[in-house]
Amino acid sequence: MTGPVDLAAVLSRIDEPWQPRTVAVLNDYDVRVVRTHGEFTRHSHPETDEVFLVLSGSLSIRMDDGDVTLGPGQLYVVPRGTPHQPFSPDGAEVLLVEPSATVNTGDSPGPLTAVRRLA
Repeated sequence: MTGPVDLAAVLSRIDEPWQPRTVAVLNDYDVRVVRTHGEFTRHSHPETDEVFLVLSGSLSIRMDDGDVTLGPGQLYVVPRGTPHQPFSPDGAEVLLVEPSATVNTGDSPGPLTAVRRLA
């Protein structure tokens, strides 16, 4: 990937929620954007932390120690191995940073498991 990335343009081409697109690769990490709406699968990533940066809307992350709610411009790191369940009743646009080999549903594969797709 060369040149600047227009995140709004990439997000405008995503029709389904919870289907991330890789917009850049940084060393062995993907920078991904995703549209969210409703509930995602409860899961964890035993090998890595996961970064959530809300670009628009509101995203909550259910965790055993309590929910974390993020608005535009807010960032949260879910520590490796921590069970979590993102949800967004009204939808949000989110930027994620995680190792390129990371599957979006972590250790809980299911219907929302997405293949790695480049924008």
